[in-house]
Parts: sequence; C-alpha cells; structure tokens
Amino acid sequence: VQLVESGGGLVQPGGSLRLSCVASGFTFSNYAMNWYRQAPGKERELVASITSNGGSTFYADSVKGRFTISRDNAKNTVYLQMDSLKPEDTAQYYCRARLNWINHWGQGTQVIVSS
Repeated sequence: VQLVESGGGLVQPGGSLRLSCVASGFTFSNYAMNWYRQAPGKERELVASITSNGGSTFYADSVKGRFTISRDNAKNTVYLQMDSLKPEDTAQYYCRARLNWINHWGQGTQVIVSS
C-alpha cells in the first residue's frame, strides 16, 4: 500500500489549496478514505472522510463549509479542496486508508496559512 500526498504550501489567510493523495497497492474503489492533520504540539485529528463510492462524506466541525473532500476512483486519487483558509488550519496533512483494521498513511504534505 502506498499513499502519496501533494499540493501543500504557503497560503495567505482566506486563500485556497487543493491537496491530492494518489493511492496504489490496493483496490482503491473498495475503501473509504480519510484526510487527517496534525499541527505542531497537537494530536492528529480527522478532517474529512469519504465513502468508497463518494456518496457520503463527513467533516470535522472546524472545517465544515470550507473544505470539500472528493475522489476519482479511475485515478486512484482522493482530494481535499480547502477554501477560506485560516491560520489555525496550519498543519501537516495526511491521507489514510484503513485496510483490514490496519491504518496506512502517506508521508504528509505541509500546509502553512500565514500572512
């Protein structure tokens, strides 16, 4: 299993970024996918989830209405569109796949929201 995130960077408050996570090594279309984030000195937290067919999504209260999770099963890719970014969104962002009760993580992509 391999998960490779990209799309992070430095953005001003109010700006937007789109994160991508390309998956390989498993049948991507069979599994729900998640985005997590971890800020310095804080625990890793769930940001958003999407079911295997993309029909249902979940968002943490802190990002609801600003972030959108989506997936393209033909490209084995899950996305996180982040709008109206705030300084408190600064964190390392990870995608996660849970296969047979085992968590698989990517290496993460850094998002910094600062003026």
